[in-house]
Amino acid sequence: MNDLQKRTWAEISLDGIRHNYEAIRRHLPQGCRFLGVVKADAYGHGALPVAKLLQEAGADYLAVSCLDEALELRDGGVSMPILILGHTPREYTETLIDRGITQTVSALAKAREYSAAAAALGKTLRVHLKLDTGMSRLGFLCAGSYFDTGVENVAQTCALPNLEIEGVYTHFAVSDEPGADNEAYTRAQFRLFCDVIAAAEARGCRFPIRHCANSGAVLNYPEMMLDMVRPGLLLYGYGDREGKLGLRPCMRLVTTVSTIKYYEPGTCVSYGRRFVTARRTRMGVLAIGYADGLPRLCSGRCSFAAGGGFAPQVGSICMDMCMADLTDLPEVQVGSEVELFGGRSSIYALSDAAQTIPYELLCAVSKRVPRVYL
Repeated sequence: MNDLQKRTWAEISLDGIRHNYEAIRRHLPQGCRFLGVVKADAYGHGALPVAKLLQEAGADYLAVSCLDEALELRDGGVSMPILILGHTPREYTETLIDRGITQTVSALAKAREYSAAAAALGKTLRVHLKLDTGMSRLGFLCAGSYFDTGVENVAQTCALPNLEIEGVYTHFAVSDEPGADNEAYTRAQFRLFCDVIAAAEARGCRFPIRHCANSGAVLNYPEMMLDMVRPGLLLYGYGDREGKLGLRPCMRLVTTVSTIKYYEPGTCVSYGRRFVTARRTRMGVLAIGYADGLPRLCSGRCSFAAGGGFAPQVGSICMDMCMADLTDLPEVQVGSEVELFGGRSSIYALSDAAQTIPYELLCAVSKRVPRVYL
C-alpha cells in the first residue's frame, strides 16, 4: 500500500497464522486431519492467501460456506480438498464434480437430487453428511423421536448411486461456552453423533472421516477430535482467552488521525448530539466508520490505542469516520496511527462494546479496507 494512500487498513500476519496452525496441529492426536475454515474470506483475513498458506503448510482440508467461495480458491490455484458447508443447488452438481469440490448433504431429499444429477452425468459426487444433533440448523434430524428416522435417512443416502460418502459431521452449539449446562449439552450432542454413526454403520454405511470438533471442542473436549478437526476462529488467534495453545491474534485494524480540532465546553459532537464536551477538548477525527466495519453500536463505549495511551471514542460513529478525545494524548498528531484492535487494543474489549463476538468484528472489516500482509 502506498504510504500516501494510508487511511485505514488491516495488517494480517501470515507468520501468525502459520504459528497457530502448527500450535493446533501439535495439539491433535496422531493421524487426526486438519480442516482449516476459510469461509467469509477467511474471517476477513483473505481466503486465498490463507488457503495457499495452509496448503503449503500441509493442512488436509479447507471449508467454505458456498460454491462462489470454493471457486475463488480453485481459480486462485488451490488444489487441496475443499468442503462446502452450506447448500449448493443441484444444477451445479457438474461444477462440483469437475472442480473436485466436496458437498455437504443435509437431508435425504437433497441427497436424491445430487445422486440423480450425478447419475445423469455418469459421474460421482463426493459428499459429507451433516447430522443435526442440537444446533437446529442444517442436518439430518436425529434427536429424540427422530433418531430411527434419521438413521434410516442416512442409510438410504449411503445406498444412493453416484455419491461417494467420504465423511459425516455435526456442529456444536456451545462447545466454547463455560458452565455445566453447556458441557452437558455438548456431551449429549457428541453422544448422539456417535450413536447415529454406530447405527448407520450397522446398516452398512461407512464414513472414512468423522468430524465434529470446532474451535471450542478443540480447546475443551480433546476426546471429540475423532478423524478431523475444524478450527475456525482458533486458526486466526482468537477464542483461546486462557492461552492454552499459545496462539497469536493475526489481524491488526489500524486507522489514522485525519484532523485535530479544539472545542470549548458545551460543544455537541456528531449525529444526534449524544456527546457534549465537558471541558476544552482536543478532538481527533479518525478515518474509520461503520462502512469500514466499526459498529455504530460501539459509539461512546470504547477506546483505541494511540500514542502512549488510549483515546476514548466519543459521539456517534459515522459512516466513514468517528471522533476520539485526544486531550490527554498531546503526542498524537494528524497522520498518527490509531489501533482499534491488535497488539495493544483487545478485540474482546471492542466486541464487548458492540455486544457481539470477535467473529463478527473480523468478518465486518469491509472490502474497502486494504489488507496488508506481513
